[in-house]
Amino acid sequence: MSIQIDNARPEEKESVVRLLKEADLLTEDLPGSLRNFLLAKQDGVLVGVAGLELFGPVGLLRSVAVSPTHQAKGIAGQLVGQLLNDADKQELQEVYLITTTADHYFDRYSFAPVNREHVPEAIQQTRQFSGLCPSSAVVMKRNLKHQNA
Repeated sequence: MSIQIDNARPEEKESVVRLLKEADLLTEDLPGSLRNFLLAKQDGVLVGVAGLELFGPVGLLRSVAVSPTHQAKGIAGQLVGQLLNDADKQELQEVYLITTTADHYFDRYSFAPVNREHVPEAIQQTRQFSGLCPSSAVVMKRNLKHQNA
């Protein structure tokens, strides 16, 4: 199985929305440009997606999904790992995520639950944080290498 990971292009949004809906993830606030989104493809077919929205020194990891037929093959890990490396290269201090089902999955990437009140205002003002995700969703944070730079 040869998986190719590339930057998403705006014209691929429809395919991304289909995959996210299949995974029961939010699509209402998906950026049209898909800037900082990565796509995993096998033989040209979309099998995975993950995105990182940037807000100054912090980022929001979002829309991590892999097609059911391709799960448990390390694809999400490749996508998340590349986005976290990119975030570190861009000298972000912290990356946050909001999840209702995958908090234990993200433990392996050194994300830890954080109290909603301690989340930076830029993240709190996102549609995901402020309304699309239920208040019962887990908010998690990962510090990056450059946090004290």
